[in-house]
Amino acid sequence: MHLIQAILMGITQGLSEFLPISSSAHLVFTSYFYKVILGIDLAHSSQEIFLDIMLHLGTLIAVLIFFRKDIFEILKALYL
Repeated sequence: MHLIQAILMGITQGLSEFLPISSSAHLVFTSYFYKVILGIDLAHSSQEIFLDIMLHLGTLIAVLIFFRKDIFEILKALYL
């Protein structure tokens, strides 16, 4: 996997995650588009699958950090 491809996929994930459409599909589309332009084999590598998982994990962590106070209040209310 090329560094530019990873950067493009990260930007795509960041821009499309909160849209009401599949960000996973955007990652696949971005990967295929990049490969078609450069003439690279279109098969998914284990590196790309790992990057997809890490991008989604990063999004989850960002959401948990952003909503940490709300999550804490919800959890606190459950135990009262």
